[in-house]
Amino acid sequence: MGIARKGLIAASQSRWLREHAMRWRFVRRASRRFLPGERVEDALAAARELAALGIGAMPSRLGENVTKAAEATSVAEHYAGVLQLMREAGLPGSLSVKPTQLGLDLDAELCYRNLGRILDASDGSGIIWIDMESSAYVERTLELFRRARTAHKNVGVCLQAYLWRTPADLDSLLPLGPAIRLVKGAYSESAEIAYPAKRDVDDAYVALTEKLFAKDSLVAGARPAIATHDPKMIARAIELANSGGVAKSQFEFQMLYGIQREAQKQLARDGFQLSALISYGTHWFPWYMRRLAERPANVWFVLKNLAS
Repeated sequence: MGIARKGLIAASQSRWLREHAMRWRFVRRASRRFLPGERVEDALAAARELAALGIGAMPSRLGENVTKAAEATSVAEHYAGVLQLMREAGLPGSLSVKPTQLGLDLDAELCYRNLGRILDASDGSGIIWIDMESSAYVERTLELFRRARTAHKNVGVCLQAYLWRTPADLDSLLPLGPAIRLVKGAYSESAEIAYPAKRDVDDAYVALTEKLFAKDSLVAGARPAIATHDPKMIARAIELANSGGVAKSQFEFQMLYGIQREAQKQLARDGFQLSALISYGTHWFPWYMRRLAERPANVWFVLKNLAS
């Protein structure tokens, strides 16, 4: 792991920075490139702008590691309300939720009930994506997904390419015909758990993409969601789709709101399904640091925007 990435991840875990940096004007200004605002209304306004460009939206309220059951239940009720607002606005009802936001640290059954509340509110339309957090949560998150998948077809789960275990996890999930969001990974993990070198992470991402686009995976019902801003990874997915005769309706690309906007528009113009993750809420600093850590070159991008 590079020095810049280590520093950014350390910043995401700093309680002092979390409490102080969010008040600094230049930090708040820089974050606005990637977060349209702190209110759900801000996220839905951004979603409407994207819809006009043919780009879908996945609102995601920031926050994790909820410590009170009532708060976790409140999060589920919030998301149910968001889905209602999206229906009223004519927007596809897709969301991204974190298990620890729904109470996974407290009780697996509480988390499952809260996820079920959101899925019931979705009326089966759009995919409710279960986000993946650090490696300590992988097993419980996959079990949550497996349980939810027995009752709901419109639930998906995130897998992280940098974890050594992910190929085996993917193999175990494929018989379910799952919707899989594939990311590289943005948490601080030891070399015993995750690839330490970017080159190896990239290779793992390509191998997992190839597995998702394999004929037997697609026949089983897998729906790949290639969540990356890396042009090489995007090109490889398109190449696999073209060579395998995979329809554009069978997979999608996912990116973050505000990043590579022109590339997002071009993918939409080319007829690919694309969704943008729109984060909002007051607990944005750790998320923002992890996003910069995924690609430290984004720090320079942010500085240029501040100067312009």
